[in-house]
Amino acid sequence: MSSYDLYSTPVPTDTWNVPMAGDTRFTWEYDEGRDRLLNLYQKGKDKQWDAQKRIDWDLEVDPVNVAGLPENFNPLFGSDIWEKMTQKERDEFGRHQGSWLFSQFLHGEQGALNVSARIVQTVPDLDSKFYAATQTMDEARHVELYTKFVHEKIGMYYPINQDLAKLLAESLEDSRWDLPYLGMQVLIEGLALAAFGLYRDMSTNPLVKQLLAYVMQDEARHVAFGRLALKDYYTELTDKERAEREEFVVEGCYLMRDRFKGREIFETLDMPVDKCMEYVDNSDMYTLYQSLLFSRIVPCVRDVGLWGDRVRSAYEKMGVLDNAKADLEALMKQDEEIAEKVDEERYAAELAERKKEVDEAIALGGAAE
Repeated sequence: MSSYDLYSTPVPTDTWNVPMAGDTRFTWEYDEGRDRLLNLYQKGKDKQWDAQKRIDWDLEVDPVNVAGLPENFNPLFGSDIWEKMTQKERDEFGRHQGSWLFSQFLHGEQGALNVSARIVQTVPDLDSKFYAATQTMDEARHVELYTKFVHEKIGMYYPINQDLAKLLAESLEDSRWDLPYLGMQVLIEGLALAAFGLYRDMSTNPLVKQLLAYVMQDEARHVAFGRLALKDYYTELTDKERAEREEFVVEGCYLMRDRFKGREIFETLDMPVDKCMEYVDNSDMYTLYQSLLFSRIVPCVRDVGLWGDRVRSAYEKMGVLDNAKADLEALMKQDEEIAEKVDEERYAAELAERKKEVDEAIALGGAAE
């Protein structure tokens, strides 16, 4: 069945064409490279994995509660709207919520696939081209993984969120080579990494925890790549150039903040949109959720040197400025360690299953004698 037949609302069947400006840059320097970027490139090669084989796709998923979250995690929990809904309506809302969330993860990964391919073309140095090439493969794998998950485990897609689409377009349309880095590696990937981490840690569904852990292992490297490349370059910016990048960051962060409010769900289910949005905006759960979503972006923006008054003021208004104190290195290391632990657990389970099969075969052989 075509994906187009599974969308919650119809989407155009032709491609979304984003015009691109700028140069494809070649370099004839093949020997020089930054050690930290080349080490990241080596890690990118070493950590490749197969989404078809690494993930245990036989694990079941409840399509009305995809991540297996408690009811109070629902953005409308406790509202008059929620209290008046029947169980059937709540289940339908849950199905749409899971479809919308993982569809946005999927669309974001396709955006990352295209942006990382563009980075290969536009960056001036070979070490960055090397790493971006490994990221392009990572993003292809993530698109494959989320497509299979949404199609087979949920059975419904949502169209791309327009705030995400706008930031993707702005990242691709700009002729300056660093803007795709800034838009994708810092803002979109940074927010996705935090969202993946939140659902990985909160989910009670083994398949969801597994796929998010593996994706996050890749994403942690991607954000590290953006930090390394931009930090070097941004030390050389003029005040005017830095102000332009900071303006891009502020606009992009407001778009990313609004991306996860779920307005499309309320519209699709013909719910009172304004009342739903008002409740979401004022709920303690969403305030906490928003702060957690910026746990990777804020320290990364500060680290690359885009930390002017306008950026700090915007983060203060959003209530996320305290995230600047976060230890980004520790967070990234944690993401890699969790994926490695999942690997160890899966390997141990496979060994136990093989031992069981051997023991049963021996027992049957003895019985036959």
